[in-house]
Amino acid sequence: MADSSFDIVSKIDRQEVDNALNQTAKEVSTRFDFRGVGASINWSGDHGVEIRANSEERAKAVLDVFKDKLVRRQVSLKIVDAADPKPSGREYRIGIQLKEGISQEDAKKIGKIIRDDGPKGVRAQVQGEELRVSSKKKDDLQTVISLVKGKDLDLALQFVNFR
Repeated sequence: MADSSFDIVSKIDRQEVDNALNQTAKEVSTRFDFRGVGASINWSGDHGVEIRANSEERAKAVLDVFKDKLVRRQVSLKIVDAADPKPSGREYRIGIQLKEGISQEDAKKIGKIIRDDGPKGVRAQVQGEELRVSSKKKDDLQTVISLVKGKDLDLALQFVNFR
């Protein structure tokens, strides 16, 4: 019998993030408490978002609205890496990086968790920015998924290509 396998990946659903960003921009433009503070949010490159406002508190409030919109769209907040508000002339800016992919150290950590705590006969191999987990028994793979989900890793993980 052939091995069963699945992949552990960390990908951003860019469409959902874009929708959350657009909803945040719309709410910021219409909400009373954001009037006259020059608050805005927009893309800054492929994996970055920039928030601008004329006070540190308003910039943080825009960030909170953005996080709320992400949660409502079932996007994990673990992808958001927000910097502290920095003054830039008359306004404050918050740079946000969106984390995607599993680094080599994180892949090794997950592989160690699977080796140490997972069922015997389960193999995990790093393939670029993802991890392929394989075993002869599908039940062992289900156990590994629940094991990895139970660990508090600082990554938004998805389990794909289950076969």
